Amino acid sequence: MKNEYGLVGYKLSHSFSQKYFTEKFAADGIQNSVYHLFELDDIEQFPQLLQAHPNLRGLNVTIPYKEVVIPFLDEVEPAAARIGAINVVKFENGRLIGYNSDYQGFMQSLQNFYHCYSQSQALVLGTGGAAKAVMAALEYLNIAYRVVSREKRSPHVLTYDELSPSVMSAVSLIINASPVGTYPKQEEAPAIPYHLLSAHHYLYDLVYNPAETLFLKKGKEMGARTINGYEMLCLQAEVAWQIWNS
Repeated sequence: MKNEYGLVGYKLSHSFSQKYFTEKFAADGIQNSVYHLFELDDIEQFPQLLQAHPNLRGLNVTIPYKEVVIPFLDEVEPAAARIGAINVVKFENGRLIGYNSDYQGFMQSLQNFYHCYSQSQALVLGTGGAAKAVMAALEYLNIAYRVVSREKRSPHVLTYDELSPSVMSAVSLIINASPVGTYPKQEEAPAIPYHLLSAHHYLYDLVYNPAETLFLKKGKEMGARTINGYEMLCLQAEVAWQIWNS
């Protein structure tokens, strides 16, 4: 029987993970292993998935289940508990343990891209599980940030209408941690004031499909440096593999 791994989420037809791990298994000579896409209409189907696949050795979790899957786990690793979102499930002695490799993958990728840590400030676009991982990485790197949401969730959260010239000039790093701009809705972009961007801005989009989102394209037109989420995905996938096999 093959060792099974897979991705749990909704609308997974354009997922990165299955292609990545299938190619990894072939390149690294990892035999008797297969990676599936498990598209669930509701997280309540999670226990049935586990029953149907007794050879599961590890799972990735993606939108929209990174937070709501937590009650189905036996334990959550401390860093993931602080973040409040998990994207890796390890099967260990009949127990399910939740981890977060997103923040490690993002942090490693950000360190390759962005070096302006001294007195730097960032904007984090979005409030979901991916955004929480981004915030954890920024806190670890001592990069101050403010969160931007379409709704005024708290006094500490900015709305897009509040992104004034003074706010935009004070930040150098802007991270899209929302799914806005993802294929097939690649004509959409977060509603930041792009005309206020300049060469001192760095734009990081966690979206990787399309490779250049409208967010990145509009930023590049204003002279900003840009990167998409592909490197982060590769890095977090390798962290996940290490977790499953440690």
